[in-house]
Amino acid sequence: MLIQDLEIPGNLKQRYAHSGISDLYPPQAECVEKGILRGKNTLVAIPTASGKTLIAEMAMHNAIKNGGKCLYIVPLKALASEKFEEFSNKGVRAGIATGDLDRRDDLLGRNDIIVATSEKVDSLLRNNATWIPDITLLVIDEVHLIDSLSRGPTLEMVIAKMRFRNPAMQVIGLSATIGNPDKLAGWLDAELVTSSWRPVDLRQGVFFKDCIHFRNGTRSVNVVSKNYDDINLCLDTIAEGGQCLVFVSSRRNAEAFAKRAAGAIKSEDPALATYAEKIQKGAETDMGKSLAACVAKGAAFHHAGLSRAERSVVEEGFRKGLIKCISSTPTLAAGLNLPARRVIIRDYQRFTAGEGMQPIPVSEYHQMAGRAGRPRLDPYGEAVLIAKDQGQVEELFEWYIEAPPEEVHSKIAEPTALYTHILSLIASGFAKDHNELTSFINRTFYIHENRQGRLIQRAVDAALAFLVSSDMVVEIGNHLGSTEFGTLVSKLYIDPRSAAMIVGALRGKEIYTDLGLLQVICSTPDMPKLYVRNSDIAALTRMTENRGEDLWLTLSQDEEEAEAYYRALKTAMLLSDWTDELSDTKICERYSVGPGDIYGMVESVTWLLHASAELARMFVPSFHQNVREYEICMKNGSRRELLPLIRLRGIGRVRARRLFNNRMTTPDEILARGIEEVTVILGQGVAEQIFNQLQRKKGAMSLNEDRKNSSPGQSTFNRFR
Repeated sequence: MLIQDLEIPGNLKQRYAHSGISDLYPPQAECVEKGILRGKNTLVAIPTASGKTLIAEMAMHNAIKNGGKCLYIVPLKALASEKFEEFSNKGVRAGIATGDLDRRDDLLGRNDIIVATSEKVDSLLRNNATWIPDITLLVIDEVHLIDSLSRGPTLEMVIAKMRFRNPAMQVIGLSATIGNPDKLAGWLDAELVTSSWRPVDLRQGVFFKDCIHFRNGTRSVNVVSKNYDDINLCLDTIAEGGQCLVFVSSRRNAEAFAKRAAGAIKSEDPALATYAEKIQKGAETDMGKSLAACVAKGAAFHHAGLSRAERSVVEEGFRKGLIKCISSTPTLAAGLNLPARRVIIRDYQRFTAGEGMQPIPVSEYHQMAGRAGRPRLDPYGEAVLIAKDQGQVEELFEWYIEAPPEEVHSKIAEPTALYTHILSLIASGFAKDHNELTSFINRTFYIHENRQGRLIQRAVDAALAFLVSSDMVVEIGNHLGSTEFGTLVSKLYIDPRSAAMIVGALRGKEIYTDLGLLQVICSTPDMPKLYVRNSDIAALTRMTENRGEDLWLTLSQDEEEAEAYYRALKTAMLLSDWTDELSDTKICERYSVGPGDIYGMVESVTWLLHASAELARMFVPSFHQNVREYEICMKNGSRRELLPLIRLRGIGRVRARRLFNNRMTTPDEILARGIEEVTVILGQGVAEQIFNQLQRKKGAMSLNEDRKNSSPGQSTFNRFR
């Protein structure tokens, strides 16, 4: 099927032609035949690299041509940025929404395509974004994540809310791995398109004794290393002009492999030095320095512990073909577009707390294997598992290569999944009484799968009982209403259980402490927590002894509760060190984390501090200013004494500390000392920026003072200057 024959905007046809895309792949053609360009709901379950995004893009442009507006939902912020770039500069206006979770972002409505995470869309619905009713096409990327315990309930509720709010809206679901696509398509009232066709042939095999075993034969691999099969597979691919992705079970394993690979590849490409220098320049930790050394030789590792800048450099170097091999935890397979000639799934077991080493799901294997083969660059793609003995060769074929992906099932009936969603349904006006609440729940994927719905009814009843007892919801007969407290919690986008814990702690204390509030926040369901090792207990015990008067929670004698207490306390200690201006290097070394982990925890706790400040404003106004200031300190990683300085644009904690140590502790002191002294400390460009800010602010204050002192109706001289 030729693109020029399709009913899509002419400028989009021209862009595709310019990119060398003239006809559709077979699965894409089937989507068109089944009405995806005519407004039909469609579930597209086809392999990675088979053109799912392109078919969704054509449908979006078609909807826009007819006066519509499109919402594209992704699971990750990084993926949102990637899709935003992909949809931009193609004759329509694209926008991205991943920021604060209590904003309506009404200006986003000016765009034709809006890319957002499911959590952000849920927040926009709660805050009644004015443009939501204008959405005529909803695209859900990685729709199989409806099965995820962490993200699934939110994604399912967002889809149900959007379909309830916009009943005539077209829905397109995209996935590569669904074991029961017909069930999901039935819930979405969607045409189903499934296929095993790929633009690049995928060869799947198992490596054992220097050979890759395929179902239709074997292929020998040149032995360079006697001890490392993964290195031999990697070098074999590079020798043919390809690139490798190696998936391993942990960050430590990813880093160890990259170091070995760098030593084996030994690339001398001068372009790699530029990438290594970029990483080295910003590296504050041993991890960053190790990454730079690996990249200089043509290898890299990639995981959530890296900073965003480091991950970005690695991804760019790999896309340009300079970095030959990346070792990664499975996070890389979750949507980022980094295909390679050969994908090596070295570790197919992963540690699970309380269960030990467990086999990875089949769907996860398929996600990783699907990265093999770069369209228009590779003649084929290979996905290779590594067997430990002869008997395991056949087992790996049966367990992974020839096994279908697992079925996806609703997770909203999990005991803790519905607290926040039941509150949002009531606070946002989706459910004003028990009948409407039941009616909405009946729209979910869970009820589509389980007609009886007894399990979910128990979960709804438990959530509702908690919300009523916590004074977030009022229940009068059949009527349900949100209190001012409940409405605020829903708009702040935090778990009602977190809100109840924070409010209870704030109201129970006469004296505010940063550490006490931080400890409570780190104990909430919303906050990711560090794991505690036996070697950590001594330091944590000293913490409770030395800072006991500042802590708000006490240690329980119950073993399970004690573990949760220590995990929250360790997390609070890390964040307290961050606001105490410890360097990334020291924090990473002390807590065995990466810069990316610090960033993630700071981002989470800053949002919870913002929510705590709003809750304090409502319940304990005397604490509001303290919490608000600590939020600013946390965001910037600084002590309170730097607050007057870090409020200036372009001044972070490092520059603020330099000024403070030179006895410039306030904006007025900076002005008094003069631009020359500030230039010596911070450089000319930054100094000029600061003084421009301060002088504008001073001028505005003078103008306001003149107006205040002038007689009623009298114009001041400043008005005419």
